[in-house]
Amino acid sequence: MRLHNLARLKTRRRTLRSKLTPAEARLWTYLQHSQLEGRKFRRQHSVGAYYVLDFYCPQERLAIELDGAAHDHERAQSADRRKDAFLAFAGIRVLRFQNEDVMHNLEGVLAEIRRHFRTTT
Repeated sequence: MRLHNLARLKTRRRTLRSKLTPAEARLWTYLQHSQLEGRKFRRQHSVGAYYVLDFYCPQERLAIELDGAAHDHERAQSADRRKDAFLAFAGIRVLRFQNEDVMHNLEGVLAEIRRHFRTTT
């Protein structure tokens, strides 16, 4: 059964890629073109029938999610927990960062991502 980038989510993925948040755009400049330790990242990669990941590294099976003010209430946090549980079941590890961390501590965010790489290039 196909799990990644289902055709029915293609339009949503494309729309999200064209409307990156400032934090997503900033982090993407450091993840694109395999710049981070040679790892290829995809942006707005979908998994399953509903979930779209901000960034995904297939080699590491690692998702990067950026959370802003929309994630500050219980309903959104509950949805994030369901999403993380589904991804864990699919064998995907999830790292979550606040948008402010990307904007004000980018080197720390990149170091934390590197710390979670399991394979060597």
